[in-house]
Amino acid sequence: MELKSIIAKKDEYAQYMLDEITHICKDMDKRDPGSEGEKQACEYMADVLKKDCGCQRADVESFKENPGSFFGWIYFTITFVLLAIIAFFFCPIISAVLIVAGLVIAFLQFGLYKKFVDRFFPEKTGHNVTAVKKCTGEVKRRIFFNGHPDAAWEWPVNYRLGGVGFEGHAIICGIGAIYYLVISIMYTVQYGVGFAMVDKSSMLFKLAMGGLVFVPFLIGLYRMWNKNRIVDGANDNLSGCYMGIAVMKALEDAGITLENTEVGVILSGSEEAGLRGSKAWCEAHKGEFDDVPTFIYSYDTIHDPKYLMTNYRDLNGTVKADKDVSDLFMEAAQELNIPCKKGWVPPLGGATDNAAFAQAGLRSTGITGLNHKLEDYYHTRRDTYDNMNLKGLADCFAISVKVLEMFDNGAKQ
Repeated sequence: MELKSIIAKKDEYAQYMLDEITHICKDMDKRDPGSEGEKQACEYMADVLKKDCGCQRADVESFKENPGSFFGWIYFTITFVLLAIIAFFFCPIISAVLIVAGLVIAFLQFGLYKKFVDRFFPEKTGHNVTAVKKCTGEVKRRIFFNGHPDAAWEWPVNYRLGGVGFEGHAIICGIGAIYYLVISIMYTVQYGVGFAMVDKSSMLFKLAMGGLVFVPFLIGLYRMWNKNRIVDGANDNLSGCYMGIAVMKALEDAGITLENTEVGVILSGSEEAGLRGSKAWCEAHKGEFDDVPTFIYSYDTIHDPKYLMTNYRDLNGTVKADKDVSDLFMEAAQELNIPCKKGWVPPLGGATDNAAFAQAGLRSTGITGLNHKLEDYYHTRRDTYDNMNLKGLADCFAISVKVLEMFDNGAKQ
């Protein structure tokens, strides 16, 4: 099937995306993970997929989660490190143990998005959407476009100082923890294990006193997130939700139903709580879409066209995306002469929902349109419908339609 007539209308569908995103941001409740607003947005977009996009199926599905845990690790880790600083002056080995425990929690909960401390936080109900437009003949292949409907809690330091300040603050805290871990181990090796006041005349005591400069930064990390302010999340990530919806609507508007390719949309809630929706989706639909080659394109924060990127690695660089799925997006961009970079989600860069799909063995990749050196709108109140980029939306839409065309014609299967 040739879809160049739809690609030619990329600006029209970029405006459609902006209009719909504006409606959700202005007229619906805030969409923090597991909230009524997230559910409301899912129900609305499921209705759009049925009424305006020709989907025979648009199911709103619920799952249980503990969204406060994703940043709640801070309370454990920072408290352990602060206690470790005190403990150093009485028993350095306890200091070392506390720091290691704190860093393990941070690595598992925030670095790998594991459910390590979830049980200590209130349970809520999140929501996903699974929508499918059937083909006219035998199903030979399937493609899903994915985005997450929830919005983030604000990051105050990123709002006031930008990404350099935000990441710099986190790095200073990490250095402080490692600093005390090292001198605790050194003191234990030199003087042995035991409960005794640290020798005030020793160089390690002086180093520990000097290290107190890290304490204000560590205390400040308790305010890494503001759970009382939810951003609008226009770019992150209604842009990702509406990328797939716009492709589906364009097909319906043109009266096109593919013969052997099913096309669908997955809206996976609570991504900002650690990929909880996409992980729940993978569990709920395990094996359901294994009958034919199935590709998933996960969009996150489609904003600036100069940063449009296919991420070949995800989840702080720890998860590999599917090469064929990734290459197809790059080839489609090249066919249309639209710039798209080949890259990755680096350490401290977080993740897209692609990471959960890839970890579940599904063929997927993550598409982003933001500077991984964080902009000041990322996870702040500046992420609004009047701070979106129509060219960024239009370019990504055009490539996505070209991907569908090439996939329908048998590419990369």
